[in-house]
Amino acid sequence: MSRASRSDAIPAPVLVLTGIVSIQFGAALAVTLIPDIGAGGSVLLRLGIGAAVLLAIVRPRWRGHSRRAWLTVTAFGVTLGLMNFVFYSTLATLPIGVAVTIEFLGPLSLAAFLSRRWLDGLAVLAAAAGVVLISEALSVPWADLDHRGVALALLTGVFWATYVVLSGRTGLVFAKLDGLAIAMVIATVVVLPVGLPSAGSWTLTDIAKGVGIAVLSSVLPYSLELMALRRLSTAVFGILLSLEPAVAAAAGLLVLGQRLHLAQLVGMVLVVLASVIIMGTNRRSVEDSPSDLTETGG
Repeated sequence: MSRASRSDAIPAPVLVLTGIVSIQFGAALAVTLIPDIGAGGSVLLRLGIGAAVLLAIVRPRWRGHSRRAWLTVTAFGVTLGLMNFVFYSTLATLPIGVAVTIEFLGPLSLAAFLSRRWLDGLAVLAAAAGVVLISEALSVPWADLDHRGVALALLTGVFWATYVVLSGRTGLVFAKLDGLAIAMVIATVVVLPVGLPSAGSWTLTDIAKGVGIAVLSSVLPYSLELMALRRLSTAVFGILLSLEPAVAAAAGLLVLGQRLHLAQLVGMVLVVLASVIIMGTNRRSVEDSPSDLTETGG
């Protein structure tokens, strides 16, 4: 049996769910590394190792691309690097479930804007209410609220929405995973200034964790999504993607012992339901393909 037929034997939703779990548990592993070498060092290890693996597997073509293609992939790579650095900075201050739920506002707002359906607009308002609950803005005194963490999570959401747009455009001008592999190299260069200063303190344990994060957060989920999206509709993929915040909270609990309060769980449910409404029922044109909704900030 060929490799393709073996992968086809696995239901596409299982591949997507495995990728989602992989991404979030990779982010949970990153939380254990950030206190040792900082957000910059952690993201440099993830992107650098991930880029090296993708380059070896994909072997992208570097010549023969138009100026427009290079501008697109460069913007994509810069966004990828900044998104991951800001997300890892968020993980240093907020529980992973809270961070992912807040940043989910970015792609949700983008999807609602593209659809222009009144139901999607209401869903975004419900998601915003959920974010208020999960951020504890109503239950924690204003002076004690982690304003920096919430602001970083919201900024990650902005980068995530930008990433969605540039990911789709990169896929149109580069074959297969060539654009992603090149963008990963550019992203690694972008985070060098914030990650390289900590390199002198990296231990073998830190590097081993970096390899694990790169595989769990980049190589494995990207490969699984690529296989799944050949056989999965936009609606089903959107619904599965909506489970990201819940899986992030589970990873935070199981790996890091991070527990969320009842109000935060209610807020998360609101965001997940809003995502199901927006991403699961919004069948868009071919121009906005399922792959445009894929990767996360984790």
